[in-house]
Amino acid sequence: METKTLLDRIGSWVWWRTWLLIFIGCSIMGAGFVLFINPYNFVPGGVYGMGIVLHNIFPSIQVGTFGYMFDVPLMLTAMLVFGGQFGTRTVLAALYTPGFMNIMTRMVYPDAAAVESLDPALLLNGHLDLSNDLLLTCIMGAVLVGVGQGLVVRQQATTGGTDIVGMLLQKFTGIKFSTGIFLADGFVVMSGLVVIGFGLGTGQAAPNGWMLTLYSLLTIYVSSRVVAYMLDGASYDKLLFIISDHHDRLKQFILEDLNRSATYIKSKGMYTDAAREMIFLVVSRKEVRQVQHTIKEIDPRAFVVVTDAYETFGEGFKQFPDKNEIQAE
Repeated sequence: METKTLLDRIGSWVWWRTWLLIFIGCSIMGAGFVLFINPYNFVPGGVYGMGIVLHNIFPSIQVGTFGYMFDVPLMLTAMLVFGGQFGTRTVLAALYTPGFMNIMTRMVYPDAAAVESLDPALLLNGHLDLSNDLLLTCIMGAVLVGVGQGLVVRQQATTGGTDIVGMLLQKFTGIKFSTGIFLADGFVVMSGLVVIGFGLGTGQAAPNGWMLTLYSLLTIYVSSRVVAYMLDGASYDKLLFIISDHHDRLKQFILEDLNRSATYIKSKGMYTDAAREMIFLVVSRKEVRQVQHTIKEIDPRAFVVVTDAYETFGEGFKQFPDKNEIQAE
């Protein structure tokens, strides 16, 4: 009975923790848009990027409201097409984020006119005007958006948007999921160039509008890298292929000093035509220098290739992902 109670408590804590992280992630992402993306007319793809474009044409409608206008029909369509694949977490995350953005926008601007203009000079009474540091601004916004999205996706949810567009394009046109997202985001960025950069629909082109497009592309890239880091972590492992005539001493070093194991791979020299064994070894990045120095001491004539191990699963490294776990790439 006590064991069952403990398991129930753990399960309850995991449930609450999951939802807490989803709402924290959505809030961080929303703050990134409100403070660093929307005021400077960066268009980082997605439904909120399209919301920024349309806000320039219809300033009385907030960016978050446009998010609702796109997300709700997309989610309804996805539910009809894919059935139960879209769970409660994704639905609530997609519904919470635009509302949070609208509320936060009203809080950080002094009045309704400022909410319509999204003038960075009025943001927090001018205390967060970064108009002269657009590169820093887009990077800060991209990092916040990436961290927020990463937290949400790690809880096996998404915020909807172009993810759904990519899935629909894959199903009905055969286009790869990643290509579908790229096409959807590319369309949004180009819309930003036309509307904000060239002034189509607003009658007023932004100074150096084409530069805003470059900043937008940088924002997309940085945020995608941050999401990948949040999901997979940094790639710190290194893969070594070692050819040597002193296997016994190398084996002792790997097993006893490194406390790791390795694999022998049968190989054959092209020039000598002699059969020999090659050591296949994976170590952490901080261990590479130690391995190199030791190999030099044991066999200065050894041949060693060091390369990145993008992901390493198994004992001593990362656990294998679950079947339905969302991956960064």
